[in-house]
Amino acid sequence: MISFIRGLVADTTENAVILENNGIGYEIFMTGSSIEQVSRIDGEVKIHTYFQVREDAMQLYGFLSKDDLEMFRLLLNVNGIGPKAALGVLAGLTADELRFAVLSDDIKTISKAPGIGKKTAQKLILELKDKLKLEDAFEKKLAHEQEAASVSGSLIHDGRQEAAEALIALGYSSTDAMKAVRKVTDVSPDDVEALLKAALKQL
Repeated sequence: MISFIRGLVADTTENAVILENNGIGYEIFMTGSSIEQVSRIDGEVKIHTYFQVREDAMQLYGFLSKDDLEMFRLLLNVNGIGPKAALGVLAGLTADELRFAVLSDDIKTISKAPGIGKKTAQKLILELKDKLKLEDAFEKKLAHEQEAASVSGSLIHDGRQEAAEALIALGYSSTDAMKAVRKVTDVSPDDVEALLKAALKQL
């Protein structure tokens, strides 16, 4: 119903932003880091929103990017995860980190999120894995890095995508390829050949 709100930050609380638009203050629940980011912006801010209607309450949940909102919606499809838990996951992990954690069966990373135990993390991976693609995850991560780089003035190219794709071409599953590449931490992310060699040792 309400896909985004553009307005001025009138106030912030511990877990929400009050956004003023046309004389109306909207209370929008957000992650702590997003609240901090928003509070530093002078002038209008655009917040992508998810409008939840329950018998006893109507609440808005907000995100600074459409991608975060999409991941939030995906998390809500997982049995047993409500808006607060989904927001908790995105408070602990970026959308990119969450995608890669799901694709590489990384229960440990996901269960670090507040309110998410090992069992819920396993369920989350099980239910979301089919809805995510490795190629899309890399494309989105690269787009985000390029966006960040254009802000800082330098372009980042990450060789991890090429290394993982090369492993998949060699016949390894996308999960194993992702796991192996993620385990390599002592090689420059730009050196595809070195990444590939180190990842093959992991396998």
